[in-house]
Amino acid sequence: MDVLVARIGKPHGIKGEVTVQLFTDAPEDRFDAGETFRVEGAAVTELTVAKARWNKDILIVAFEQVAGRNQAETLRGAQLFIDTAGAQDDDDDAWYEHELVGLEVRVDGDSVGKVTALRTMAVQDLLVVELADGHEAFVPFVGDIVPEVNTEEGFIVIVPPAGLFDLNTPGSNQAPDDGDDIAAAGPASDVVPGEARG
Repeated sequence: MDVLVARIGKPHGIKGEVTVQLFTDAPEDRFDAGETFRVEGAAVTELTVAKARWNKDILIVAFEQVAGRNQAETLRGAQLFIDTAGAQDDDDDAWYEHELVGLEVRVDGDSVGKVTALRTMAVQDLLVVELADGHEAFVPFVGDIVPEVNTEEGFIVIVPPAGLFDLNTPGSNQAPDDGDDIAAAGPASDVVPGEARG
């Protein structure tokens, strides 16, 4: 099944590189050199990764089929999909955003909110949690703080450090600035024709 892993943002530089908005928490695996994506929303139907690198919290990708900035500009907004039917995940703890959004958030057995988004960052991923009072909290998606993810029963368990839920405003390094149109839209929910694990 095809799973959306990224959306292309604005060109970066003059050599055809582009920024991408990520919908997977395993970008190093998905954007390894030689990985090929099915493309929607552009004239090309397939793109193969030549190289990828981080610029702060933004992933910059070069594709074999893209030679310069003008060609890269035509890809803005295009969606990148992978077929997970034959894919092997080396990391059983890798999650896509669509698997996490909507999960109940529990602390000490009590429901405190729900997951509304996954923000993939260079250093660590963040879960966006809508708390019961309507405020948002940004939770580092690491094992010490999120020890359990149970998609079958629809919940995650959080062990929050003191004050975590008081930090409801993202800092300047918490929101990916990977394109004018992408930044304006904010994190989008994963669009998947059927459920799949990547």
